[in-house]
This record gives sequence, structure tokens and C-alpha cells, in this order.
Amino acid sequence: MPDAPRSKPATPRHIVGLVAELLPGVSRSFYLTLRVLPGSIRPQIGLAYLLARATDTVADTRLLPVTARLDALDALRQRILGTRRAPLDFGPLTAGQALPAERRLLERIEDVLAALAALDADDQARIRTALAIITSGQELDLRRFGDAGPDRLKALQTESELYDYTYRVAGCVGEFWTRMCRAHLSAWATVDEAFLLRQGVRFGQGLQLVNILRDLPADLRQGRCYVPAALLAAHGLAPTDLLDPTNAPRFRPLYHALLDMAQAHLAAGWDYTRSLPRSCVRVRLACAWPLLIGARTLALLRQANILDPTQRIKVPRHLVRQLIFQSILRYPWERAWDNLFAKAALS
Repeated sequence: MPDAPRSKPATPRHIVGLVAELLPGVSRSFYLTLRVLPGSIRPQIGLAYLLARATDTVADTRLLPVTARLDALDALRQRILGTRRAPLDFGPLTAGQALPAERRLLERIEDVLAALAALDADDQARIRTALAIITSGQELDLRRFGDAGPDRLKALQTESELYDYTYRVAGCVGEFWTRMCRAHLSAWATVDEAFLLRQGVRFGQGLQLVNILRDLPADLRQGRCYVPAALLAAHGLAPTDLLDPTNAPRFRPLYHALLDMAQAHLAAGWDYTRSLPRSCVRVRLACAWPLLIGARTLALLRQANILDPTQRIKVPRHLVRQLIFQSILRYPWERAWDNLFAKAALS
């Protein structure tokens, strides 16, 4: 049977229900991926996402000063890691959330933490390892950009800082995903785990780079520049130059080099996906969809003036549905399915 689970205790039904209740509101795109996953790993991966989304909401809020956000993030991290037991009370942080789904997630955070504690001990450890890395990246980002703003632009300094950031907030997710699937799916017993862990890191980093390059104008106007200052200087640019859309021609060679970097990472993610046993239909599709959407996004970014804040590059919903449909329709034909990524990148 495709994606056959190993013989492990079933996940408590209340966890399945909690993830199904909270996840659609905080991530429509990831919810598509989660729904196709085998039931033996769907609740654990969904729960990990909810915890990461909660920590991200705390770190990104403008309702509290930086020091208070750092304290709230640390309190939540300690609860996730099991080093603190005192109940969380986010008070005004919860009430002030503009998005009802994010407010509801913070209101239900004790339920989410209780669900984590109800999981198998090994699954708890896998989730906690990933969240420890993710929250370290969120804390670092908050300390680096916490006092940034429209009139106070700050930038990453080196390419190694960019690599470190993308690993902490996304690359480690590829490792978590790989370990969780290998623990629960019998077909993964024969996979090359070391290869998948390496490619899984690049998979996550590629998706994060797509977000960074797509959101560049909005981030700049919030005072955050994720394009390293050293790379900009090598092209005769400073971070503040990126606030002027007329500098797009000067920025384009570097920007396209970064697009190429993201493309190479996504291609590694596609190698990850193709290397999985073909019987793992659900996991392969769950991996393929964000990669195909990411490749199509990069193709759109290559045609845009990315410094123009009035442009919002996003793959239209009908094209997303088309990519998903094609991935399902062509799955029985290995060569046609393998070519989907290259076609999405060139579209």
C-alpha cells in the first residue's frame, strides 16, 4: 500500500482534530500539503507547523517592544522544550492580533502544547529539536532587526549570515521532515538518509530564499534587508539604494544571481523528492507542490522590477491548481513527472 505506516501507536484523535481546526486559518498553502500527507505523520508535522507559526507570531508582532517580544518568545520556547511549566498568558498580544486565525492560535496555545506532550516521546523529541533551531533563528532575527524601521534600514552583513538564517528558520525543517517520515513510513527504510538530510536542508533554504526575494520591497520598507551588505558592496550598492526602484538595473545582476541560488536549492529539493520510493505517492506530492510553486514564482520574479513596492509577485490560484493537477495526472509516467520542475521553472 502506498505510504504504508510502520506499526506505531495511533496519534490521539484530539490532536488530529486540533490540527484540522487551527491550521487552515494560519496557512492555506501549507494546509494543502498537509492534507495529502499520510495520516501517520500528518498530525505531528501539522503540530510542529502550528508551534512554529505561534513563535513567529510572537516574534513578529508590533504590539510589544523588542524586549517584551524576546521575553514572550523565550517563555513559549521553554514551554515547547519542556523546561517551563507555568501557563502562558500573552494578554494584549493575543487580543491585539489583527488576523482572527492568529488570535485563535495564541488563545489555544495551551491546547497545542498539551497536544505536543501527548505525542510519542520520540516524536516530541523530533519536534522540539526543530523548534529549538527555528526559535533561535527568530530570536536572532529579532535582535538583529528589532529596532529597524522605515527610517532605520539594517542589513545582513555576509553571505554566511544569509545561509545561517535560512538554515535556522527553514533548512532545519527539511531535516525534521526527513526524520519524521523515516520513523513512521515503512518504505523509507531503504532510503539514503544522509543524502536526504543534506538535500532536505537545501529544500527548506530554497523555499525561504524564494520568500526573501519575493518580499524584498516590503521588507526594505520595514527596515530589513536580507541581501547581504557585502554582496551589495561588491556590486557598488548599499542597502539604502534598494529603496529606489530606479536602481533596479544596477541591482539586477546580483538579484538574478540570488534567484539562481534559490533555483539551485529548489532543484536539490526536486532531487530529494525524486529519490523517494515511488510508492510514497502522498509524500512525493506533498514535496512536489511547494517546489513547483516556488519554481514558478522564481520565473515570475525574473520578469519583474523587484524593487517596485507596488508589485506583488504571486502565482495565481488557477496556476497553483494547474500545477497540482498536472503533478497528479502525470504521476504514473515517471519521465513526464520528473520534467514537471524544469517546465515550471521555464514557464
